[in-house]
Amino acid sequence: MFGGLVNANSPHLRKSGSRPVFGELGESSEESLLHSSGSNEMKGISLTSPLSGGVIMPSPTFLWRFKVLLFFIWGFCCCKIGWHSVMRMSADLRDLFLYEAFLYYNPLLLVTLMVWFWGINLWVFSQANVNYAKIFDLDQNHLTHREIWKCATWMTIIVPTSMTAYLYLYSDGEVSLAASQPVLLYVAALMLLISPFDIFYLSSRYYLLRTLWRIVLPLQAITFSDFFLADILTSMSKVLSDLERSVCRMVHRQVATIAWFEADSVCGSHSVAIPVVLVLPYIFRLFQCLRQYKDTGEKSSLLNALKYSTAVPVIFLSALKYHVFPDKWTSIYRPLWLMSSLLNSMYSFYWDITRDWDMSCFTRIFKFGRPHICSYLLHGRTWVYCWVIGSNLVMRCTWTYKLSAHLRHNYLTVFAITALEIFRRFQWVFFRVENEWNKMSAKSHIQLSESDDPSEDSKLLDSGNYSV
Repeated sequence: MFGGLVNANSPHLRKSGSRPVFGELGESSEESLLHSSGSNEMKGISLTSPLSGGVIMPSPTFLWRFKVLLFFIWGFCCCKIGWHSVMRMSADLRDLFLYEAFLYYNPLLLVTLMVWFWGINLWVFSQANVNYAKIFDLDQNHLTHREIWKCATWMTIIVPTSMTAYLYLYSDGEVSLAASQPVLLYVAALMLLISPFDIFYLSSRYYLLRTLWRIVLPLQAITFSDFFLADILTSMSKVLSDLERSVCRMVHRQVATIAWFEADSVCGSHSVAIPVVLVLPYIFRLFQCLRQYKDTGEKSSLLNALKYSTAVPVIFLSALKYHVFPDKWTSIYRPLWLMSSLLNSMYSFYWDITRDWDMSCFTRIFKFGRPHICSYLLHGRTWVYCWVIGSNLVMRCTWTYKLSAHLRHNYLTVFAITALEIFRRFQWVFFRVENEWNKMSAKSHIQLSESDDPSEDSKLLDSGNYSV
């Protein structure tokens, strides 16, 4: 009558003394109430779960954008603090101070650039289905391009941060604290590289150190990774020279002082150690070629050794400017330096085109397994041929500027030319690795076609013989 529920067990609806009546109405009512409450709970869970999950776990896109925003804020702060720190100095001291600060940090900045480029190389190899792990004889725990970029990101953050702290502390009068910044950075980098603990990719660090040791002492057969890393070191000889001068000043406690301004000092710009360190990567590569000739008897190894030997007169003739009379330098040594520079540039360019690269499959490296804009722009394009050959020739010639100690006064120009050489080596890596991969694939196909025993297929595919 009032629209309420009828209770069959109400005392007003049954006689006194009678048992409670549980009818179908009561059972169905209770079941319906239980079912409705349960369904409401389930609906509440299903409605609240996505909301709570979204709050606890942000989307990867949001996290990536947030990290990019933090990166730009950090970059802006470093630039602003560094600019104001430099502007607070006197004009006559500013250039000298920037030259010193640049000396300590430009080697690590260039190494960071090389790591970024190496990550791009590995990404292209993975997209083009080039088995670079087999070429370099890497284990299953080798670093991918994502991990390489992660390392490069941390290097990009740490090195400029230390440089900003150095600029700020020095301009604020805290000379001792400023001098400790590059020292702490170099010590931390060295300790992290040689650390025996299983942190920061131990197997990859051990692989790098082992390859460097094999380069310094080529007492064994030369592998592809040995000469590949040695070639990269020749492009970073200026970086190694600056590292030597930076460590020299740290050892002699000349950081953030004026003792190193004298060119004839132990760590000055006229030091004999500069050409010695510059020539070391070429000497290492020369010994590798001689070792290769001893193992294989190929005459091309001797011709390759001759190519690296042409860099020696370029380096030492340039260094003679500070140790001979000016008239002798102008009349005798300078023309010899120019001729040796031209010979080294042309010989290296010829070897890149005819030996290190395979012109028949020049752009196969950019043929990706999946559709991609890079593959569309680079694969099979004529301009790629023209750009790579032309830029390689130009940057081979400008690289002589870096090898010449008497042309290194403008540190910004030298930094730009060194960065261009690293970019040239970045281009070189694509075609050199592709050439080696094509040789290994062709050799495997020939051996498989000549073999009738199926059990030998896996041995042939897994062979570690490299063409150096």
